[in-house]
Amino acid sequence: MLNYFKPVRLLLLLLFLSVTSNVSCQQITNNNAAVEIYGNWIAPPATNLHQYGVYHFKKIFTLTAKPARFIIHISADQRYRLFVNGRSLATGPSRSDVQHWRYQTVDIADALLQGNNTIAVTVWNDGEQSAWAQLSFQTGLFVQGATDKEAVLNTDTSWSVVENNAYAPVATIAHITGAFEQVFAQRYPWGWQQNKDSNSMWLPAIISEKVPSKTIVSTNPTLRHLTPSQIPMPEERILRLAHIRYAKGTDAGTDDLLKGTGSLNIHPGADVTLLLDQEYLTTAYISLLTSGGKGAKITITYAEALFDSSGAKGNRNEIKNKTIKGNHDVFILDGGDNRLFNTLYYRTYRYIELHIENHQQNLLLQDFYGTFTAYPFKENASFESSDSSLQKIWETGWRTARLCAFETYMDCPYYEQLQYVGDTRIQALVSLYVSGDDRLMRNAIEQLYYSILPGGLTQSRYPSNNQQIIPPFSLFWIGMIHDYWMHKKDDAFVQKFFPAIKKILDWHTAYINKEGMLNKMPYWNFVDWSKEWPWTGKENESGVPAGTTTGNSSILTLQLVMALQKAATLFAGYQNNNTAKTYIALSNSLKNAVYKNCWSSNKHFLADTPDKTSFSQHAQALAVLTSTLPASEEKELLKNTLSNSSLIQCTYYYRFYLLQALKKAGLGDMYLSQLTPWKNMLAIGLTTFAEAPEPSRSDCHAWSASPCYDLLATVCGIEPASAGFSSVRIQPHLGNLTFCDGSMPHPNGIIKVHYKKRAAESWDIRIDLPRGIEGIFVWQGKEMRLKSGINIF
Repeated sequence: MLNYFKPVRLLLLLLFLSVTSNVSCQQITNNNAAVEIYGNWIAPPATNLHQYGVYHFKKIFTLTAKPARFIIHISADQRYRLFVNGRSLATGPSRSDVQHWRYQTVDIADALLQGNNTIAVTVWNDGEQSAWAQLSFQTGLFVQGATDKEAVLNTDTSWSVVENNAYAPVATIAHITGAFEQVFAQRYPWGWQQNKDSNSMWLPAIISEKVPSKTIVSTNPTLRHLTPSQIPMPEERILRLAHIRYAKGTDAGTDDLLKGTGSLNIHPGADVTLLLDQEYLTTAYISLLTSGGKGAKITITYAEALFDSSGAKGNRNEIKNKTIKGNHDVFILDGGDNRLFNTLYYRTYRYIELHIENHQQNLLLQDFYGTFTAYPFKENASFESSDSSLQKIWETGWRTARLCAFETYMDCPYYEQLQYVGDTRIQALVSLYVSGDDRLMRNAIEQLYYSILPGGLTQSRYPSNNQQIIPPFSLFWIGMIHDYWMHKKDDAFVQKFFPAIKKILDWHTAYINKEGMLNKMPYWNFVDWSKEWPWTGKENESGVPAGTTTGNSSILTLQLVMALQKAATLFAGYQNNNTAKTYIALSNSLKNAVYKNCWSSNKHFLADTPDKTSFSQHAQALAVLTSTLPASEEKELLKNTLSNSSLIQCTYYYRFYLLQALKKAGLGDMYLSQLTPWKNMLAIGLTTFAEAPEPSRSDCHAWSASPCYDLLATVCGIEPASAGFSSVRIQPHLGNLTFCDGSMPHPNGIIKVHYKKRAAESWDIRIDLPRGIEGIFVWQGKEMRLKSGINIF
């Protein structure tokens, strides 16, 4: 039996997963290329296009010869997967809003044949259960051939469509990430991708919306305006689960089912539970291959970790006396042979529980596997050192960053999948340093620009159908633009945001009070998840420091100062000197007011408010980053900040700013000693870095991946010295390391550093710079010139 089903399994696997090795090369990244988009959106007839539904569209066409190129532009609402002759070639569209609805340009020639061909597209809409990150107009499909040759595939009434009534939505935790699936196999039109189904319900599609020729901007704000995708399609590759950790109701024997080399027989009347372990957190589509088992119900539950009887996660590797709870899919079998179920959207998991309730017929589980998916970042940087624990932090941080990047940056892949500004600024720096790919960062900056409200603020997260405003996050968006400007040469892109930067700063400065600090401001002025500022159930009371609800918060005021300083640098960089001077003067005024009102000469700390009853690490970090204190006092302040446990502590998110302050104050050699929180996460079995200290809701939160940036920028010391990374400043902070090697991508090539200690005060140092790049090397306070090529000290 195993030998009989093995070729079937492989064939079905190849049919679904042919996309895994060629999605990125099939897509043609046109960015803002001048492509004339016109034609029709099509939809199923007599259907509510705003409610939940899964639909299949297809068209059969004939070619006299296999073409060398066959390019189409494709989009759908809400989401799609494209098949050509049964082969999966594309998925999308990348999320955005209605006025910037994305389409992808795909060359499908490799899957085409001489003679008859079938193009088929699954389109689905989660309706009222849509993910918060999913905006939508109405269900529809758009395909346009790039030339007259490909116009045979233009969407019109020659396309057929059928609703797949096998699907029903399953609500998710907090109803944020979109519906999971209950699938009734008896209703499924098996073989529809290759025109092999026997369903007689196929109908001609209707034209639901026309895209007029030479459209530039839609005159109707409710209609979609098609714009080219700014990013590549996500990576997809087969990912096998590692182990069956326990089996109840059956003898699972070995892990052959998970390896794809064996099957598992489930007898009629059996009630079986299998706990599967990937061994690390991941994001993947799930595929299940079965035969028989008519009427059987298979529930697939996904979790980042297991829970004990008190609801605690504890060590993530341990399963004893723990249970699973989380989002789940349900499959109801029809008894057919070789039924391959594939989830429409990816799932996030380390652990998966299969609960199988079999009834009247023998059931064979033939295969169960994942298809990893994420934004196709490549790890183009490297880090090695004499401290082996840092390598584990690097690997875990990069995994965290990857799982929190798909078609946008995301705070977390399991719970929200939303592109928050505060998270995204840190994520973008990580991806710039480790990958060098700036496309998702550009996409994020632009999408947050789309979110700007009439008052001038960005939304806190975007795209999102659930509006939320965090004023400080608008300030961090300015920081993102400054980061991009320092690392990439892209003047037109940067300057187009200047009016928006001014509006954000104008909004904040309108709240400056007579004390010269920020007064109480509306909306949610979130800063961090410190235990003294916990989640209360009300946004405007959660994660906020003293002074937020009454005014005169030193933290909120200094966040504005930091944004003003970065904006001044940006404007001065493009000779907008008057604006830059205005921002510098205003930032100095605010700094002076904060110091005057909040400095405690008794405690030698900056208080959170003028009443000097609350003190935090956050205020001290911002005081240093904004130069609110004299430079001569910064070192002592930060040393006391790290040693005084009575201060409100920064959690993983805001420790990014605290550790940047250490570097600015000349204490960068202390950085490595501050990684204990990350080492503690690894010690309890986390395979990605969590949202907050235990108990943490999310086990994967990209703002906690910041060490991947700092191991290169702080420890190796590699930073841009001028805009566009046109020159480099390298100032390592090696702490107790005896050797350290690092490399990172630069627009001109790869920057490499090598530090090796020979004796007490003797080091071998080599720095390789790409062609055309020069800079400064700083060692023990002494500056030395760096030239392009090899530099040896």
